Amino acid sequence: MKFSSQEEYGLRCLIQIARTGKPGGLTIPEISRAEALSQTHVAKLLMILRKDGFILAARGQAGGYTLARPAAEISVGQVLESLGGKLYDGEFCERHRGQVDICRHAVDCSVRSVWQVIQHAVDDVVNRISLADLIESAPVSSNVTFSDRVNRPLTTS
Repeated sequence: MKFSSQEEYGLRCLIQIARTGKPGGLTIPEISRAEALSQTHVAKLLMILRKDGFILAARGQAGGYTLARPAAEISVGQVLESLGGKLYDGEFCERHRGQVDICRHAVDCSVRSVWQVIQHAVDDVVNRISLADLIESAPVSSNVTFSDRVNRPLTTS
């Protein structure tokens, strides 16, 4: 199972914006330098995040990107879905049906049930972790976990 570079880099850019205390937010060149990404790539990611309501853009000399709502109200799951979609969704079987019009296993598919269980487990974890949790946490190492965040009740937005 893989997460895309778009999801990784987009989340990192959003974390940079959330961490800043700078009036007016961060500019594309500032985020680009902080994340060692091209300005073009950062601009593409920010366009997606702005379109989906995670950030606001202010033009002008003191302009930049800021969060559209508090970091505690933005779940990692929401951001990942915005940037790349779900690992498994309802159209998955349509895209992977082979050379026929309808999947041969449409009625009784043991593979589909595995993907659904995996998607539910991933959603359960990433929807419990907020952007604020990522900002507050120390750098993740092999002995640091999000178990305290994962075990708390799921909040709905």
